[in-house]
Amino acid sequence: MKTFFCSHRWFTHFYVVSVLWNGFLLICLFRAEFLGESLPSWIQHMHHALGRDSQRKDTDREHFSALLVLLLLWLHSCRRLAECLWTSVFSSGVIHIVQYCFGLGYYIAVGLTVLCQVPTNGRNGKKLSVQICWYHIIGVMMYIWASLHQHRCLAILANLRKSRSGKVVSLSHSVPFGDWFESVSCPHYFAELLIYVSMAITLGIHNVTWWCVVMYVLFNQALAAVLCHEFYQKNFSSYPKHRKAFIPLVF
Repeated sequence: MKTFFCSHRWFTHFYVVSVLWNGFLLICLFRAEFLGESLPSWIQHMHHALGRDSQRKDTDREHFSALLVLLLLWLHSCRRLAECLWTSVFSSGVIHIVQYCFGLGYYIAVGLTVLCQVPTNGRNGKKLSVQICWYHIIGVMMYIWASLHQHRCLAILANLRKSRSGKVVSLSHSVPFGDWFESVSCPHYFAELLIYVSMAITLGIHNVTWWCVVMYVLFNQALAAVLCHEFYQKNFSSYPKHRKAFIPLVF
């Protein structure tokens, strides 16, 4: 049965794929918006199949929103890849190969989801006119805030397994303290949710498709947080009773 499982360290592969794939999509969209080039034909065929090529009259705001969110998604993947390589200390745990394959597919699909939020043939070769709106500013500020806290929390977790010199001395679990850990057991999962909510705001709040992505992230991260919270409570008798699993003061 061990054949169907792989190391937690393989999580790094998710972000390698995401950085390369979403970086490619970002370049394609950037060249289409600012240089007036056409998107690859397979992307246009995908838009046509989804009815996105002529679904409605598009605006520069929508095109810029999609470009900005794709940039944020790529930056998020870059940061998470860097953290996997140089910050996080993975345990000896494993994940099922199905979960691994699903994760790879998710990071491919999520970039395409952003790209499909704007039609491909409505600009007629016109270059993008950047129009920054209030929801772009709020979304980016929330993204930065959540990303900073997620990085701090991941660093706290990593330092539990390192000496003062930064050398890994243990792979066992310990109770973390500091930052959002004072309120919840898994603040890095909560921060992940906030990052996707910030992208929904950046897309203009009203984008139903991206809110579906947010709902997936909510349930996925909430389930992982509950399992982790129960692990802490079961294995550490002095675990802080006031801590919630996922959302401060709520859940």
